[in-house]
Amino acid sequence: MENMVFAEELVREFLVFRGFTNTLQAFVKELGTDIGKGFQVDKILDLIFSIYIPKFQAENLIQLLRFFNNCFSSHETHLVSVISELDISIIRYYIIHAIQAGRKDKVIELFDIHGTELLQKDQHWASWFAIPYIKTPKSEPQFRLYFSKEWSNALHLSLRNFLTKMFNGTRIPALMKISSERNMVSRLKGDIKQLNFKLAQLQVLLEEKETQLHHNSLLATEVIVGTDSSSNPLAGSGEPTVFVPASSHVICVSASAQAGEREPKHSEDIRPDDTQVSTSKISNHSGQSERNTGNDVQREEEFPEVRVDFQETFLGHTSPISRCRFSATGDNVASASVDGTVRIWTYDSSAPTSRNATIYCGAEIMLLEWECKSDRLLLIGTADGGIKAWNVDAKRVVCDLSCTEAFPSVLDLKCSPVEPIFVSAAASRWPGSSDIGKLGYASLTVWNMRTWKAMTVLPLGEDPPPITSVCFNHNGKLLAAAATDGMIHMFDMSAGLQITGWPAHDSAISSVLFGSDETSIFTLGIDGKIFEWSLQNQGEVLWSSDCSRFCNLRSSSHNKHEMALDAYGRRLLVTSNSLRAPIYQVRGHAYGMRTLPHSASITTVDWHPTSSIFLTGSADHSVRVTSMA
Repeated sequence: MENMVFAEELVREFLVFRGFTNTLQAFVKELGTDIGKGFQVDKILDLIFSIYIPKFQAENLIQLLRFFNNCFSSHETHLVSVISELDISIIRYYIIHAIQAGRKDKVIELFDIHGTELLQKDQHWASWFAIPYIKTPKSEPQFRLYFSKEWSNALHLSLRNFLTKMFNGTRIPALMKISSERNMVSRLKGDIKQLNFKLAQLQVLLEEKETQLHHNSLLATEVIVGTDSSSNPLAGSGEPTVFVPASSHVICVSASAQAGEREPKHSEDIRPDDTQVSTSKISNHSGQSERNTGNDVQREEEFPEVRVDFQETFLGHTSPISRCRFSATGDNVASASVDGTVRIWTYDSSAPTSRNATIYCGAEIMLLEWECKSDRLLLIGTADGGIKAWNVDAKRVVCDLSCTEAFPSVLDLKCSPVEPIFVSAAASRWPGSSDIGKLGYASLTVWNMRTWKAMTVLPLGEDPPPITSVCFNHNGKLLAAAATDGMIHMFDMSAGLQITGWPAHDSAISSVLFGSDETSIFTLGIDGKIFEWSLQNQGEVLWSSDCSRFCNLRSSSHNKHEMALDAYGRRLLVTSNSLRAPIYQVRGHAYGMRTLPHSASITTVDWHPTSSIFLTGSADHSVRVTSMA
């Protein structure tokens, strides 16, 4: 908790300033033995179920439970009774665990020290005093429930929900609000800056429209004066008053062109071919010109320019961008370029910059992947087959792995959202510049992120085609793998076995993603075709689109195109050979949108994990953070 750490630093600073060294020493000692773990639910659960109970630290467990009883004693009566029930259940869980581990001596020791106290709280404990002396307590009706997996899982869930509710309702000390208020002030300053910028843009637009209206009124006045018979020298001569058609046509085209210039279009997006199209329209007949214009308007409505709330451009790279990724919390961005440089940065001025860093890897960066749970580790895959793990807090490489000689090329990396593991997809040949299908054979390896050792290799059969993209589902139990032969493979990660698979594309697959509701899976082929497949009815296509206009690897210099799904599962962002990237509305009525243009092709994309903010990395060396209005 950033606010907690900031408040602790303020206390330290004050004690040093006042010279209260003894108090400072006591404060630091208390922090080191913080049994409340800063009111962080996950750490408290780990303390109880991963340390105190497995290591039979009964005294520490009882002290922790007393601590929480004191913390919550001022709450409502019914919540106090819930605390008491949870205390009893946790101690019983300790006893059951000790019985299952064959440590009945620990149960007897617990009752010797705390038996009287337990009996005073609840008379039902009397029957539990006999459990160390029962030969098979699991078969006894009174204790059978407590040996079940369902009861254990229910206890974990109940304790998590209860602590979450209690901590969310805990009054925050005024000292901890300082950090939040400081961040809010910084955020408001940023909002003011953005609003001032928008105001300046609107003022310029208003001046342009006033100039246009004045110019159009002058033209209308000239036409009215020209049609006045009293000022026409040919009036009354029997010849009709005729205006030169060319002049009229030029005036009409001029007004149309001026209106087009005021459309919200970036100057970088005006290309020579646009000018040629405009010129051809002017030279055509009037009816044909109207038909062409109508078709162009229809195409633009299919891909309207995205409405932007704010946009930040990061210019810290000196070569084309190969990958960019939001961290698991969305506070940090990691971006990589083909010159072997990785930059970690923040786009929000109110966010802390302590993690900002520049990493030089010595080889082209092919892959970036953030660890999902702690948000502290960044995996970096290089073109020479290396996998580095960067600790963003310690600012150092904590592990440097190398692929085997049999599979020297890493094609994808994905971290489990639950377990401390990641999967690497490797190929037996080095990736070429244009042909994704000539990569030899595939290997899928599961790695442990604590020991940094390979745990297992997932079975793919004999001489399997290379796996180009992998993806975990929300609980890490399923892994989807896409291959160059167009197949999708599904693995059960608990068993380490392939459970199903189906042909998804006629060509190689470049990217695969699980849908946000976990009932579908998205695939992007190198031919630019996108499919959403049902996981409930295998082989059923729920939605599809053809983005070959933007994304076709056969006519691209990219090694691999990719796609990203927003946090709500409604918008699909795809890399692009052109200056803009398409954003498709998944199963929606609107066909899609286009991003604001870069000055070169868009090589990598990503969505913020919780907001409508996306990343686009380009061959023009820039990375943009765009928030949709």
